[in-house]
Amino acid sequence: MSASTAKRGILPPDIEARKGGTPLVVLTAYTTPVAKLVDAHCDVALVGDSLGMVVYGLPSTLAVTMDMMIAHGQAVMRGLTRAMCVIDLPFGSFEESPAQAFRNASRLLAETGAAAVKLEGGVHMAETIAFLTARGVPVMAHIGLTPQAVNALGGYKVQGRGEDAARVLADAKAVADAGAFAVVLEKVPQRLAREITEAVAIPTIGIGAGKDCDGQVLVADDMLGMFTDFRPKFVKRFGNLAEVADRAIADYAAEVRARSFPAPEHSFDT
Repeated sequence: MSASTAKRGILPPDIEARKGGTPLVVLTAYTTPVAKLVDAHCDVALVGDSLGMVVYGLPSTLAVTMDMMIAHGQAVMRGLTRAMCVIDLPFGSFEESPAQAFRNASRLLAETGAAAVKLEGGVHMAETIAFLTARGVPVMAHIGLTPQAVNALGGYKVQGRGEDAARVLADAKAVADAGAFAVVLEKVPQRLAREITEAVAIPTIGIGAGKDCDGQVLVADDMLGMFTDFRPKFVKRFGNLAEVADRAIADYAAEVRARSFPAPEHSFDT
């Protein structure tokens, strides 16, 4: 197959061109098997730093490292043929300076093969986003509730209510003007998300931001119902895998204790 006819996956310009079109579908993925499932149905597989909480049981995303993001990014890339892979820059890897951000972003892309990075922050990160995009690093921005700043924000609160809406709108315009190809709006009022979506030329991807964004993102484990004790208002459970897994593990344990597993069909003759 020639280079001109070889199939390629989705890239940042394809995402940016979807502004105002068919909504973009984004899910997190941290492993190869989940990446394969996401690849079949979604436009973007996001290797979020939420893996710190979902995979490692950490209390927040703050302890996630570059090495963790790279290892999971590599695993996800092995499962993708079509969907675009975006990887979060973890806390402490980009805030110091644009040069630090470029050093770590280029490492993420080089060592994983992902198409883009995502970083949190609005007006104060615009210079960094412009620095990265000018040097060939596609950036997905993330504003509103930014989990890496959860302590400064006073918890996982809705952002942009009342007079605070102007701040979030300014953040959206700043990251778009700086060259981000898309922006995640997390936990902002639906009216504000709609206003931002109309005000910026790049796609908005909502999580807890209502239906008027250009796309939606959820943590896969949340929408699959892998957790029984965590259910944010903005998450719809499209499955209940925790219940299915619990029942299967209970059946396995019972059969082992009853010596009914392994049965003859699971054993080898001499």
